[in-house]
Amino acid sequence: MKDHTLTRRDFLRDLGILGGGALMLTSPWLSAFADVTHTSQEKCRVAVIGPGSRGRFLLNFLVQNPKVEVVGLCDIYQPSLDEAHKIAPHAIMYKDYRYMLERSDVQAIVVAVPLHMHYRIVMDVLDAGRDVFCEKTIGYDMQQTYEMYQKHRSTGKIFFSGQQRLFDPRYIQAMKMIHDGTFGDINAIRTFWYRNNDWRRPVPWHTTEPFINWRLYSEYSKGLMTELACHQLQIGSWAMREIPDKVNGHGAITFWKDGREVYDNVHCMYLFQNGVKMTFDSVISNKFYGLEEQIMGHLGTVEPEKGKYYFENIDPAPAFLQLVNEWENKLFDTLPFAGTSWAPETANVNNGHYITGERPKTDGTSLLLEAFIEAVITRKQPANIAEEGYYASQMALLGHEALVQERTLTFPDEYKLDYLNHQSLKTKEEQA
Repeated sequence: MKDHTLTRRDFLRDLGILGGGALMLTSPWLSAFADVTHTSQEKCRVAVIGPGSRGRFLLNFLVQNPKVEVVGLCDIYQPSLDEAHKIAPHAIMYKDYRYMLERSDVQAIVVAVPLHMHYRIVMDVLDAGRDVFCEKTIGYDMQQTYEMYQKHRSTGKIFFSGQQRLFDPRYIQAMKMIHDGTFGDINAIRTFWYRNNDWRRPVPWHTTEPFINWRLYSEYSKGLMTELACHQLQIGSWAMREIPDKVNGHGAITFWKDGREVYDNVHCMYLFQNGVKMTFDSVISNKFYGLEEQIMGHLGTVEPEKGKYYFENIDPAPAFLQLVNEWENKLFDTLPFAGTSWAPETANVNNGHYITGERPKTDGTSLLLEAFIEAVITRKQPANIAEEGYYASQMALLGHEALVQERTLTFPDEYKLDYLNHQSLKTKEEQA
């Protein structure tokens, strides 16, 4: 794990903001790292609820942070507890998180349980006066998500969600370029996430199928929308600095017909007020195209997952390709179905440019967790970070509902926050 850790100072140096706040308007949550000279020896006492595969991934970063002391681990599944205890051997193990919350020395809780359990646990943790890091998607439905956010506001406790792209240098630099107008007016956003596996895990003899493979059952999960789309939809609202008004789409079980209840094939289209469309597409029976967000303006395109951007106007093609284009023009100009005005758009080779030089060694998870710890220690909730996670969750949940109902749904006014309006944020940035 140590070989893949990006230090805070390296992170800020790579972004070029050690001496100031050049990217704060694009990423106001970076205020968690505003004081890079902070040398407090205070440790944050953290407990993890749900140290399964994702929970242990987070735990590995926590135990490397010198400002963290992992004091508790809680899970109803003993094998997960045993594996987590190998990572944090001094932590006390629990089967019931409510007993852990009775401890006065637990400051912050990381929640990485299945989706349907998020609401009850997070609400209890906030009521107990503890700060919370909750994996995405935040709630099982839009009402739960709204109540969880409002509980964060009313208690004043620190609240983060697992949107690690917020701290990925590729994405931060890409958004800075987008908001600076580098790619012109954004007119389309395509997001996709393709895999080729059944998403199942082996089920030990002493437990049940839904307990292990909860992601496949509608009582516990919303499938691809809550497990994958939540990440990429947040990128779209970050780029546009507003949330979409409407969503429609289609979902189906087209390949993995094995008793699962959640879709293995989904496509959603989100519509912004200005007519821009953002799509999310995912299948888990073909991985050829992988995952990406393609943000397209009239001057260029950026693909932050690849860490590359491309301008529309590029250097002329080599002489051979120009010859091919000329030959195609002459050939197809003679075809009556195309009309005399049509010409093939054989693209010149466009290798693009890298956003941050080399690809970062992490996806932002380590820096996201470090920012959470800094916020707990300094008692400062970074601007907009809870709201970005909130809206990403709500967009994913609304998209899922549109798939189920097979109709276009409008983002409900009752779930729009007074605290953060992306359009007003846009105005403030432009004024700055």
